[in-house]
Amino acid sequence: QVRMVESGGGLVQAGGSLRLSCAVPRSLFRGNTLAWYRQPPGNQRDLVARFTKFGNTEYADSVKGRFTISRDNAENTGFLQMNNLKPEDTGVYYCNTFPPLKSSWGQGTQVTVSS
Repeated sequence: QVRMVESGGGLVQAGGSLRLSCAVPRSLFRGNTLAWYRQPPGNQRDLVARFTKFGNTEYADSVKGRFTISRDNAENTGFLQMNNLKPEDTGVYYCNTFPPLKSSWGQGTQVTVSS
């Protein structure tokens, strides 16, 4: 099993910013598209942002204009820059491929946005 390792979460006030990082196993980084997912408390895990197979980016409507997904191919690392955070952005954030590989889910990183 090869799992993602997320980091960078924390507690931030509404309007603040966080940058999440994801260490992607080398075997998964190439040939797969990277995505970020979010699981709010008591809710299912949903897609937040992803790369398409053509290298474009797609975002959930709720984060458009505020979140930016990026990657560093040389370091096998993915990023999610989150600006103007809102309380509804609270949740555990995970990275994975798109579509996600069940065996690759990591522990996630907790993001808590206070109002």
